[in-house]
Amino acid sequence: MKLRIQKILLNGIQSKPAKRIKAGDRLEIFYSDPPALDIIPEKINLAVIYEDNAVCVINKPAGMVVHPGCGNHRHTLVNALLYHFEGLKNNFPDQELRPGIVHRLDKDTSGVIITAKNIRTLEYLSAQFKKRSVKKSYLALIKGGLKQTQGKIDTWIFRDPRHRKRFSCAACTDVPPSGARRALTFFKVLKIWGDISLVRLRPYTGRTHQLRVHMKYMDSPIIGDTLYGSKKAVRNHESLMLHAYSLSITIPGKSEIQHYKAALPQRFKEYIRELNKESNL
Repeated sequence: MKLRIQKILLNGIQSKPAKRIKAGDRLEIFYSDPPALDIIPEKINLAVIYEDNAVCVINKPAGMVVHPGCGNHRHTLVNALLYHFEGLKNNFPDQELRPGIVHRLDKDTSGVIITAKNIRTLEYLSAQFKKRSVKKSYLALIKGGLKQTQGKIDTWIFRDPRHRKRFSCAACTDVPPSGARRALTFFKVLKIWGDISLVRLRPYTGRTHQLRVHMKYMDSPIIGDTLYGSKKAVRNHESLMLHAYSLSITIPGKSEIQHYKAALPQRFKEYIRELNKESNL
């Protein structure tokens, strides 16, 4: 941002960025236009769950960023989509950084993600997310136990004032914290191995980091979550153990709700195999 500053006026007089200001001063900053970003198509293998002329449903691998931004301009899902679908960029002239992207998954979260091939489809799918008629189900391995085998987590969620990359949450009250938004997650414990549990998480709202923040709030952070949990690996597993398992949504040309599932990734299978082996000793 600093490199794009063309001119600074302090009380109508050209000034330098280091100039001190005081109450009542009038500060004007003139910026140059940001440089155009040329998102390069890349030949990256995609695990396609379903595809037609309107949508493409993909099993996103852990470690892949969904769309360019914040210094990530290569090796994203968008780079892969631009290579696989010729003309995709032209179908989204006003969405240079995220053509066809309907919703997001965190970089280290794997699983089902649906993308659109044209504006009309994007608007059709986005409307369902906005109305919260889309059903999403995640699987997670968590450290520590939950007091109930099933229930809901209903909180306010807001950006952590002490850590710009992290979010916090608080119990719902009549007066929410500044900038807070309501977040609701339904959970069910599927299996327990001592102090580690496999849980199904169904977010009703779609706040940034919602599931990770809610598990932290319940004192049961997701294994491998170095942002909200321990920075030490658990049983030598360092990857985030969160997987978007299923997505139910209506797509153009189909009258009934479509259900898409992403098979459990290898990292989950290996971890669960180790837990089962230890429990049988």
